[in-house]
Amino acid sequence: MMNLFVFGLGYCACDFIDRYGDLFDAIGATVRDCEKTRILQDERQVTRFLFDRDQEDPGIGPALAKADMLLVSVPPDISADPVLAKFGRRIAALPQDLKIIYLSTIGVYGDRQGEWVDEDRMPSPKSDRSTARMHAEKAWMTLGRDINKTVHILRLAGIYGPGRNALEALRRGAAHRIVKPGQVFNRIHVADISATIAELLLYEGGSDIWNLSDDEPAPPQDVVTYAAALMQMEPPPEQDIDVATLSPLAHSFYAENKRAANRKLKHQLGVTLAYPTYREGLAALWEAGEGRS
Repeated sequence: MMNLFVFGLGYCACDFIDRYGDLFDAIGATVRDCEKTRILQDERQVTRFLFDRDQEDPGIGPALAKADMLLVSVPPDISADPVLAKFGRRIAALPQDLKIIYLSTIGVYGDRQGEWVDEDRMPSPKSDRSTARMHAEKAWMTLGRDINKTVHILRLAGIYGPGRNALEALRRGAAHRIVKPGQVFNRIHVADISATIAELLLYEGGSDIWNLSDDEPAPPQDVVTYAAALMQMEPPPEQDIDVATLSPLAHSFYAENKRAANRKLKHQLGVTLAYPTYREGLAALWEAGEGRS
């Protein structure tokens, strides 16, 4: 049994705690607003601490001093990683053996014009957001040089799961089939993210970087079409990207095209994906009631 401390009680962290919270004696987690924090299956098992750039709960320091594992899902600002800016020195000074898992993004690879990328490929971020991620990765890995600290960087593909998927988007009338020839995206089900984090708890190797992506990078319009077929409804019409109305964030996603390989995750860490493609993931979500009115 161990103590877990989470920086950023978001979608992935909540799923991990819901699935694997019983592995820990105590769990602490930071939130930006106690009124708006996500609901967990067992609210009693997590002690919440307020933390953002303007506030810091004094209880965070003592909780960190008892932690055996850190799960970090707070994104960096353009200028700095807020967790390291506030707690980097205190984390570095902790004397206990500490496993740190940092949730990053395959966006650090930048645009590769559809080519495959693995963990040996040097990051080449295109956006300011991904550049900040790359700098945050390097800063966290620096902590892994300490003999009693192990740091694992999980580079996540596009996350989907309960409440966040093409079925729900179709139900809300918010799904689109944007077509850009040759464009593909990797995805990853949140359950496979949680299972990978759990595997890393048992992993005895040193600090490392892992792509966490599915087996089949696919055109985004194909995912919506498949979800519509599950729902037995007509998919929305295809829209050429040159005429589609996209937010700046969506434009930045479509500006990058890559295929993220997961061989290392499978062969070295021994992860077997429960949802190796979007088809298994969406079918399971549909059976669980997602997308139904």
